[in-house]
Amino acid sequence: MAPRKKLKCYEEEIGFKKSPRDLGPVSMNNLSTNCLVDDTKLVRKIMAMSNSSEGVRTCVEVKKMKIDKKNIARVLSGRITEVKFFPTKDTRMVAVGNNCGNVGFWNIDSDDDEIYVYYPHSGIVSGISIHQYSLSKIITSCYDGFIRLLDVEKESFDLLYTSAYQVFSICRPHDNMNSLFIGESYGSVGSLDIRSSNPNSMSWDLHAERIYTIDFNSQNTNLMATSSKDGTACIWDLRKLAHLDPQPIKLVRHKDAVNSAYFSPSGNLLATTRGIWGWDDSFIMVGNMKKGVDVICVEEKKLAYTMADREINAIPCRFDAHPMLPGVLAVSTAGGRVYVWDI
Repeated sequence: MAPRKKLKCYEEEIGFKKSPRDLGPVSMNNLSTNCLVDDTKLVRKIMAMSNSSEGVRTCVEVKKMKIDKKNIARVLSGRITEVKFFPTKDTRMVAVGNNCGNVGFWNIDSDDDEIYVYYPHSGIVSGISIHQYSLSKIITSCYDGFIRLLDVEKESFDLLYTSAYQVFSICRPHDNMNSLFIGESYGSVGSLDIRSSNPNSMSWDLHAERIYTIDFNSQNTNLMATSSKDGTACIWDLRKLAHLDPQPIKLVRHKDAVNSAYFSPSGNLLATTRGIWGWDDSFIMVGNMKKGVDVICVEEKKLAYTMADREINAIPCRFDAHPMLPGVLAVSTAGGRVYVWDI
């Protein structure tokens, strides 16, 4: 039997030029975990990406999806807490955050293991936002309350906002790249304009406990979904959101914490589970304890298929379906690895 191919791996260096608690702006070079890595190639690659239109909605035959060995990499050490594709058809690149405050970038299509790792946060990375109309401005959040804006053109991490509370989620509406919504630990959702030199958050107390996810309806961005530790998922109409005693237009109650609430690609459905939607409204993908990905048929409300690969050596914990390339799915694990399924 032929030996298994060794996984690509990036080992972080010890010692940093700047602390992640510095208010900034801090250059990418000063927050890089390896002084031997040249950021220029990453900067050029991102700046050359073309902005894309709305995501592609189509039916995908998941049974044809597979993992090529070249589509596996240990992007970060530690536990991966967030993974996001760059929403462009030009290339397959992911941004990844972990529980140590690192943010990594992996160009999957590169032949020379293009992995870049930075240390912009002092704790768990709770969110990454890459907007389809502003690919060079990447927003990341952390449990320590810091929200940073990586301006790739300027090659610097700016401090966008700092909260006195933990930040558990961030999201931007599909039609507004400058508006950022923040989910905080005490059940509040804040909104700020990232163009402001001194952005102040306008906030609403929507839940009794921390907010895990924020999502906007693809067809009507006035509709916002939230999930919370208080056991509820809600849909809110921003046009009717009062500052005193705001009321959702729909509330779903669970016995335990609701870890996520995401609108389907069409905007007609809402899933309140740890899984994510595929590229249409027909199925949801959820990681299982056997290191596979269960595909749940929405119409029949049952397991339709399990995606599995012997290369996956841990339970899949974070997912992202490429919005512009149907059939391309990123799966990450607690060991810092990212696996990319493709057709």
